Amino acid sequence: MSTVKTQKPNPAGVITEESDGTRTRKERPTGSMHVGDLDFDVDDPVFGAEATWNEVFTTCCCHTPEEWGMIFVGICVVVFFLYFFLVGLELLGSGAKVMGGCAAGSLFGDETNPVAGLMIGILATVLLQSSSTTTSIIVSLVGAESVSVRQGIYMVMGANIGTSVTNTIVALGQMGDGDQLERAFAGATVHDMFNFMTVAIFFPIEIITGYLYYLTSACVKNFETQEGDDWEGPIKKMVAPLADMIIKSNKKVIEAVADGGTCADFYPIVCDNPDEPTYSTCTRGLIDCNKNNDKCPTFFQATATQGDDQLSGFCAFLLGLIILFICLFGMVKVLQKMLLGMSTRIIYKSTNINGYLAMLIGCALTILVQSSSITTSTFTPLVGLGVIRLEQMYPLTLGANVGTTVTALLAALLSTTEALQVALSHLFFNVSGIIVYYPVPVLRKIPLHAARQLGRATRIWRGFPILYIIVMFFLLELLFLGLSALFTNGAIGLTVLGSMLTIVLFFLVLWAVYWWRWQGGKDSCYNCMVLRQKRHEANQNLPEDMEYLKQKVIELQEHTGLIEENEDTNYLNDSPKEDIENGSEENTADTA
Repeated sequence: MSTVKTQKPNPAGVITEESDGTRTRKERPTGSMHVGDLDFDVDDPVFGAEATWNEVFTTCCCHTPEEWGMIFVGICVVVFFLYFFLVGLELLGSGAKVMGGCAAGSLFGDETNPVAGLMIGILATVLLQSSSTTTSIIVSLVGAESVSVRQGIYMVMGANIGTSVTNTIVALGQMGDGDQLERAFAGATVHDMFNFMTVAIFFPIEIITGYLYYLTSACVKNFETQEGDDWEGPIKKMVAPLADMIIKSNKKVIEAVADGGTCADFYPIVCDNPDEPTYSTCTRGLIDCNKNNDKCPTFFQATATQGDDQLSGFCAFLLGLIILFICLFGMVKVLQKMLLGMSTRIIYKSTNINGYLAMLIGCALTILVQSSSITTSTFTPLVGLGVIRLEQMYPLTLGANVGTTVTALLAALLSTTEALQVALSHLFFNVSGIIVYYPVPVLRKIPLHAARQLGRATRIWRGFPILYIIVMFFLLELLFLGLSALFTNGAIGLTVLGSMLTIVLFFLVLWAVYWWRWQGGKDSCYNCMVLRQKRHEANQNLPEDMEYLKQKVIELQEHTGLIEENEDTNYLNDSPKEDIENGSEENTADTA
């Protein structure tokens, strides 16, 4: 008797093709792949099999009233989780600014070498969790002539790299599923790979030729300062009020520290009425109050010290992280239910848009939300689910890179010519990277291949993403920052030491490449990570395995009628002692 394939609504209301027990592509007569299949793979050629727009329309738009009701409920739940996901990101950023604002601000200001400027841009953005904030601070410092234009350009390049850490953290939310983590981490790190590779080309070019400096200098030749207010995107207007009730960072303190001040100048906090702190009656440190309604957030303390505010920032950071992961989990689960069983031909057809159009969409969304981190972090879970392929995530990321430059441009229009020059350099830097890497298919594949390799590394060892974040966004930057400091100190001895360490580091890198490619280093690392992951999984499964074995032993005892465990244990424990005592008594009797 043949099995009839039917169209059934799943719990979320989306119609899916189902067969009795069919969960793999090989079990289907047509060989089609569906979301939720055990062998689901977005890199499989079947995933990209062409569907017709009529099939897409039928799948998406032809439903019964009951199904439409379920779809509406599913969309409402997704929007609910998405809203609080954005609130979590806002809390994460505000908490990071309060927690690390003083440290990030102290990195700016000193005129230093290009390498140090690049590393400062990366570290400051990682600490502040916002490239828009970092570039705005750089623009204001250049406008105040505290930082030169050339140094500001190097810092902006670093900020471009640092901004990608947020969606890399978001990818960790799918660590519970190996397949989703692999795809999500690849989708997040394609942003990293593009930014690192763009810096690898244009950083030395800028040092040698001053390409961005002279190009932007020509663009701002006849610029006149404008007047106006800062523009705030509509999404931020919806998300910020709720987040600001919990904590609100004070960017002016960070700018003051970057301009040569200290955080101690703003502490302790003093209020005319400590019981009812308000914007107009209190001094403010790293945590700000709302000027519009004259209210202070929950974490604001009337007599706070710098340490109190930083502790509050840490708590807000953790709270944002928890909200972010909970909402990410909920959003992924609901989307999985809504898409479960849907043919990947339909999904691919509906999301397979032209790459340059995808860039425009990414750019427009980023301008709308005023944060590339929000844009890329929202798309990362969809890459993990397989709804968006890595090839589609790539141009969306490039568009977000361009869109994030608008915030600094708007701030620079109200500042000086030099400030606008730095903001324009950020724009031209990203556009130049796109021109180099995206139009040529061979070069386009380089960041994609690197991101895929990083994604596969998470399959081997789940802890790899954490190691990646620590090494790529902290340890390397601190290493290069320390080395560059030896050359700018002015002492001949330190310069010689820096030169020696640089030479040693250079040969270590050459040896590492040789060992990795030709001495089996790649296989050694692979085997090490596999062994580590197997040990971790074995330790996790050990309690369940032991319970299973105990249950089987009890069943065998009941079936065979053997001595129960306690009696057997007592027998084993008591028998040797009794034998020894009996033997001693017999020996005594024989001697007598």
